[in-house]
Amino acid sequence: MKSKGKAEGLGFFEKYLTLWVILCMIIGVLIGQFAPAIPDTLSQFEYFQVSIPTAILIWLMIYPMMLKIDFTSIVRAAKKPKGLVITCVTNWLIKPFTMYGITALFFYVIFQQLIPIELAKEYVAGAVILGAAPCTAMVFVWSYLTKGNSAYTLVQVAINDLIILVLFAPIVAFLLGVDNVSVPLATLLLSTVLFVVVPLFLGFITRLLIIKKRGLTYFENVFLKKFDSVTIIGLLLTLIIIFSFQGERIISNPLHILLIAIPLTIQTILIFTIAYSWSRFWKLPHNIASPAGMIGASNFFELAVAVSISLFGLQSGATLATVVGVLVEVPVMLLLVKVSNKTKDWFINPESLNEIKNV
Repeated sequence: MKSKGKAEGLGFFEKYLTLWVILCMIIGVLIGQFAPAIPDTLSQFEYFQVSIPTAILIWLMIYPMMLKIDFTSIVRAAKKPKGLVITCVTNWLIKPFTMYGITALFFYVIFQQLIPIELAKEYVAGAVILGAAPCTAMVFVWSYLTKGNSAYTLVQVAINDLIILVLFAPIVAFLLGVDNVSVPLATLLLSTVLFVVVPLFLGFITRLLIIKKRGLTYFENVFLKKFDSVTIIGLLLTLIIIFSFQGERIISNPLHILLIAIPLTIQTILIFTIAYSWSRFWKLPHNIASPAGMIGASNFFELAVAVSISLFGLQSGATLATVVGVLVEVPVMLLLVKVSNKTKDWFINPESLNEIKNV
């Protein structure tokens, strides 16, 4: 892949996302140490344990993503089910459970001398929430960088969004229950409604109305672009707020950032390997196989952060774990993009088939 293609696929902000997260961490910690009145004031605005200021910012991130989902494309994809089977099975029957298994192994066994058990439980809880939320936004970038089938990627994302409505809360509740972590079910369901159902519905209605009034070209090339800076601002401010509450923990336990990153990185590579290898076994074309691997490997971290804040609070280890997920995502996913591009000869060349069949 030429560097020009990468520049077009991965914007300046996305390319240096890890750097922005580190800068937000520094700014947030400084605010927490030298202007504690700010997080103290923000903590007063809660409803059902949901931070209202943070919820607003997260909405600014999630709503533009939901605008991109075209649910009508799902019907057309029914004739090419294999890629969807791989995506759904990997994301919902494998990924959440391997996330729990890997993080439990590291935090309860390998790192048991480094992390207190109660804090380890919080880190595992955050990882579980992250693992139960497959990617809905950045996967379009990863798909582009590997020359994935953009239409099929859109279908994969749309179906995952629909499944999130049904399975996200039960899977999170079940896996946290295995660790005897108390989960306020009402808060979990409220979070799912606030951060998935409502923005998904509003995104669908907005898309429908704008396309009907101005056309698809205007919607994709003009209307959606208006939200680019909104999403970025929402993410950066959310990270600053989170780190302002996490300042003491980061200062007293800076090693924990690295310790959390290790199992998350292993999980990411494992899930990509499972979906990508399965795609090769089923003889799928590379432009279907690569997005199938990418969508499970990356995470809907905006939703994970929102839910962890709702369930455990801004100062929790669970929230810190989800934010570390943001920290490691871009460098690890760019590594997997390189792997995908170097191994594309393992797969069928879709151009030689004229049209993708039986996928």
